[in-house]
Amino acid sequence: MARDSYLARVTAGVSVGGALGGAVGAVYGTYEAIRYKVPGLLKIRYIGQTTLGSAAIFGLFLGAGSLIHCGKSY
Repeated sequence: MARDSYLARVTAGVSVGGALGGAVGAVYGTYEAIRYKVPGLLKIRYIGQTTLGSAAIFGLFLGAGSLIHCGKSY
């Protein structure tokens, strides 16, 4: 395999992980903001922080998993 395909796989893993983590983070952040009765505009900030944090972490792990998987030969 060429090096470009490794980069493409890792990039795809990061982007899919970021999208999935962002979606889950948005749902979870909204749930927690309502559950803990976060006041006013702080709800938007709280949901945004949860969304970005979850997207970053999940994207990192899916990208790392894709990188590890690229090194395996079957």
